[in-house]
Amino acid sequence: MTSITDLFGLSLPVVQAPMAGVQGASLALAVAQAGGLGSLPAATLTPEALRRDLAAIRERSAGPINVNFFCHAPPEPDAEREAAWRALLAPYYADFGLDPAAVVAGPARTPFNHELADVLAELPPAIVSFHFGLPAPDLLERVRATGAKVLSSATTVDEARWLDAQGVDAIVAQGLEAGGHRGHFLSDDLDAQAGTFALLPQIVRAVRVPVIAAGGIADAAGVAAARALGAAGVQVGTAYLLCPEATTSAVHRQALTADAGGDTALTNLFTGRPARGIHNRLMRELGAMRDDVPAFPLAAGALAPLRGKAEAMGRGDFSPLWAGQNTTGCRAVPAAEITRDLARGW
Repeated sequence: MTSITDLFGLSLPVVQAPMAGVQGASLALAVAQAGGLGSLPAATLTPEALRRDLAAIRERSAGPINVNFFCHAPPEPDAEREAAWRALLAPYYADFGLDPAAVVAGPARTPFNHELADVLAELPPAIVSFHFGLPAPDLLERVRATGAKVLSSATTVDEARWLDAQGVDAIVAQGLEAGGHRGHFLSDDLDAQAGTFALLPQIVRAVRVPVIAAGGIADAAGVAAARALGAAGVQVGTAYLLCPEATTSAVHRQALTADAGGDTALTNLFTGRPARGIHNRLMRELGAMRDDVPAFPLAAGALAPLRGKAEAMGRGDFSPLWAGQNTTGCRAVPAAEITRDLARGW
């Protein structure tokens, strides 16, 4: 088994999961400086913002960094579905005195494209990872031309085999416990997806490349368990959410530390695609999963004013409070400490 310490030139076999919306370059840098693999989420970044962050990282760290992109197909706007979604949210707008007609809908996340590839060509990172499969062959070839190693997430054995056949350098086995967006891309059947410690050994046996375990790993014991099942390293996100280097909002931090912080569910309400987060008012009242939500990522537009109003009042009623099922590793300590503590299980 090739460890990711050898594959990526790391001191510690810990990947900090890319978490758009709750982190920037600071968290990635802190993990990299501790010897792990820091990750920069680029799904919400413009090319200019990505260039700025990569330049800042290059100035402050000589260690490898992972840059993560989404590679979903941009959706076709559906006026009827958008109108129905706004009508469903209308009572909440009325509560806050907001005008639903004034909301400007639009995607909050951009799939990997040639403009972003141009930035990678200027400032190539050591690792580039993707969520929701892989980009088109011409875009993938541009990434490989920079010399970067390529990762992607698999939520099933079939997805892992597909990624292996495309020549990725390593695969992230994303168990059902993981926080944030599910990375599935061959099927949207959530019943076909397994927990980390059921999925991991199956993928290890099915592919030729190193496999990184993700989902529900919050401490050294979890890391040790992943290693025993054949993982080449671990990817951890939720445990970093309370770190000072994270940009996790006040309401999100409060939810993580509340008694119900581990009460999570998969929901498509906030973006149009299933993602795991802490239960809140919107999920309870509308149901966590619905068939009438606008396609990813268009659902986020109409929720933005509600989220802003509620958060200004100290409430996370309309916020995507992404978190995995295991929040026990969340501590308000520097990211370097979290990284080193996790690595003790290896």
